[in-house]
Amino acid sequence: MSLTTIFLLLLYFSLFTFLTTHSKPHLPSPYLSPTTIFPNYQNMLKSFKIFIYNPNTPFTFNSPSQSLFYTTLTLQDSVFVTQDAEQAQLFFVPFPSDLSTRSIARLIRGLRNDLPYWNRTLGADHFYLSCAGIGYESDRNLVELKKNSIQISCFPTPAGKFIPHKDISLPPLASSHAPTNKTTRFLGYARFNWLKESTLVNELSSDPEFLIESEPSDLNSYAERIASSKFCLFEYGGGDVSGIGEALRFGCVPAVVTDRPIQDLPFSDVLRWQEIAVFVERRGVGELKRVLARTCGDRHEKMKGLGVTASRHFVWNETPQPLDSFHTLMYQLWLRRHTIRYVRRESA
Repeated sequence: MSLTTIFLLLLYFSLFTFLTTHSKPHLPSPYLSPTTIFPNYQNMLKSFKIFIYNPNTPFTFNSPSQSLFYTTLTLQDSVFVTQDAEQAQLFFVPFPSDLSTRSIARLIRGLRNDLPYWNRTLGADHFYLSCAGIGYESDRNLVELKKNSIQISCFPTPAGKFIPHKDISLPPLASSHAPTNKTTRFLGYARFNWLKESTLVNELSSDPEFLIESEPSDLNSYAERIASSKFCLFEYGGGDVSGIGEALRFGCVPAVVTDRPIQDLPFSDVLRWQEIAVFVERRGVGELKRVLARTCGDRHEKMKGLGVTASRHFVWNETPQPLDSFHTLMYQLWLRRHTIRYVRRESA
């Protein structure tokens, strides 16, 4: 770990200590556990160890966020990786995105037969990357992988392929372009390809309070249009929600339109999503505008500020930085490090 990284960690920890000891006890926070996350984060950096199985052949991932996570984890000087499996709290099973289910089952069968670690917990202290997630299969090896091991998938994960409280979703890559104009002019903003072929788009396209458009020609314009709106609209299930981290960063409160509970929100173990985003039942424009109107004013300003604070966790860096996407994902893995280790029955 570089001196710069250590300095930044100390700075973050000092700031957190000051805020928690000098602020009012009931100030809103974007964190589920505001008094414990930073001390726990420090403990994670000091003690968390992962053993990585060697893949049979080199491979790449299809998703940029998957590639960044894998590349960062496997850096030569990674503080999280150990070559001693007995020291590891978790085991990483790497395989390419396009590997068939039959080949994945064969891979798990090899781990079961050749090494002792899988059998100790039936895979409960193992994790893997699969952008689209793995479905339920009849093969014993795939069943244990799906039910027991931690899946890291891309957000949003297809319905039925994410198990809450066990699995983790990767936040999408966000633009690094910052807006120059932050004047709020619209109640809501939606990019057309987010809500393609959506009834909501058709109903809002003529409403002067909303900016509905196709993908802007450049990222600077995109950032400024987000910053010029109070709410950024995302339709969960059929729409593109990849810009949710950018909305938080640029002060546009995400308004997520959905017809079912969302279980795969990024960093759901860390962030209090109800404090940084609005969730609207899919009941048409009237319901959407009523919910947004109730959230305007002081409530909106608080959510906006908390969202900007939370957005630090959505930043991907080629060189990892404290509390960025990579480290927050590692923190979620660290929270899952306690698993039941089944006692191996000795033969008579």
